[in-house]
Amino acid sequence: MIGPLIYRGTMCRNIRQLHNFEPPASDQEVRDAALQFVRKVSGSRAPSQVNRQVFDTAVDTIAAATRVLVDGLTTTAAPKNREAEAARARARAAKRYV
Repeated sequence: MIGPLIYRGTMCRNIRQLHNFEPPASDQEVRDAALQFVRKVSGSRAPSQVNRQVFDTAVDTIAAATRVLVDGLTTTAAPKNREAEAARARARAAKRYV
């Protein structure tokens, strides 16, 4: 056994927060996040032909669960602005890659 994994408060950079945005996350954004999750967990960007069905089923299942989660979450915080959050992300990336 390697030991317990420690959560450090970060997630895969390709998976974005979907909750509490105005307008709400689109079905395409939810599916893209599910696809990134399955790619990360499976260790495969594109599955072989023999694994395609199970890969696609996993993406569909996770997308459906993500939609239920995002739609069911409640908050008292004001919705975030997509453009402002994107600008903040670009500023962090510019600082990181300079």
